[in-house]
Amino acid sequence: MREAVIVSTARTPLAKSHRGEFNVTPAAQLAAYSVKAAVERSGMDPALIEDLILGCGNPEGMQGKNLGRQTVIRAGLPLAMGGATVTRFCASGLQSIAIAAGRIVAEGVDAMLAGGVESISGARALGTPADLDPWLVERKPELFMAMIDTADVVAKRYGISREDQDAFSLLSQQRTAAAQAAGIFDSEIIPCAARMAEKNKDTGEITYRDVVATQDNCNRPGTTLEGLAKLEPVKGAGNFVTAGNASQLSDGSSACVVVEAKVAERLGLQPLGAFRGLAIAGCEPDEMGIGPVFAVPKLLKRHGLTVDDIDLWELNEAFASQALYCQRQLDIPMERLNVNGGAISIGHPFGMTGARLAGHILLEGQRRKAKNPSVKYGVVTMCIAGGMGAAGLFEIF
Repeated sequence: MREAVIVSTARTPLAKSHRGEFNVTPAAQLAAYSVKAAVERSGMDPALIEDLILGCGNPEGMQGKNLGRQTVIRAGLPLAMGGATVTRFCASGLQSIAIAAGRIVAEGVDAMLAGGVESISGARALGTPADLDPWLVERKPELFMAMIDTADVVAKRYGISREDQDAFSLLSQQRTAAAQAAGIFDSEIIPCAARMAEKNKDTGEITYRDVVATQDNCNRPGTTLEGLAKLEPVKGAGNFVTAGNASQLSDGSSACVVVEAKVAERLGLQPLGAFRGLAIAGCEPDEMGIGPVFAVPKLLKRHGLTVDDIDLWELNEAFASQALYCQRQLDIPMERLNVNGGAISIGHPFGMTGARLAGHILLEGQRRKAKNPSVKYGVVTMCIAGGMGAAGLFEIF
């Protein structure tokens, strides 16, 4: 039976949208950083790779057209390699890995590239009347709710207190700070030379300077519970979501090389792990953040597993309210969940995050497996705008 294994992963640092190092970097270049590095790290001849599947949450504006094909060209990969762009909003990067793995297992392809990218700095703003189907606007307007509003709905509907949300967010910041200090992310991140735009606050003049992004810079290591408690809800009194308990808008990309297991063995490649499957589930759009609650049981049932069988969990922290609800409903042990922090601290480039979490869970799983050989499975799960959840199962080698 054919198997899809992941032999390399690479990602850019995560930079603040509009204010960070990638604020004027074209999306194809942003994706090319990680795609090129993943191929180089794999040790494979790129001519053996058939296609790139690239996830993008909002493939509009600078991210429009077929960004996957643009990225292949921008990365200097062989002209014979294909490229496609897929979107499942925040699960786009995870979906790209599932598609690549499916082509290997079901279609006989030997090697694929998969990844995700999001330039929130360069994406076109959506949501004008011309963009929307009037039939859906009339009958299911919740489909077009801002995600921040859905997070407040979850907090109110399911009794997730502001205090608990802030405490969860503090833990995310602390875990990320500790991981950075220990060099945990160093094996993932590649340095990226870019040109950054800066606006003079007094004159409005825009200037440009060359920079090299080397590490994530969205997190706030000095965060305290007292400081989080002082932040006002973005949507006003009576609501919950603040700048401190929500994921920060950021730009970045991540990619991996997916190869058929016997081909990898023949080429002498050492896989990080295998992709075992993806489950998707729908839920009410106005509480889109709880989608993993429905996707995870479906995934585990298919593979004859329970929550206790999973050694590491990466549950995307779009907002503390939804992440906490999912953790509680699924009864995920906190010591196995987002062990190096999550999107609240690191950042969340929508289409990139699923691919980043897949690479991270495999590398972290290998670190832990070296100390405890029984470590075997990791699950990456995402909530998705429009009311969905996704969960992907990875076996750690």
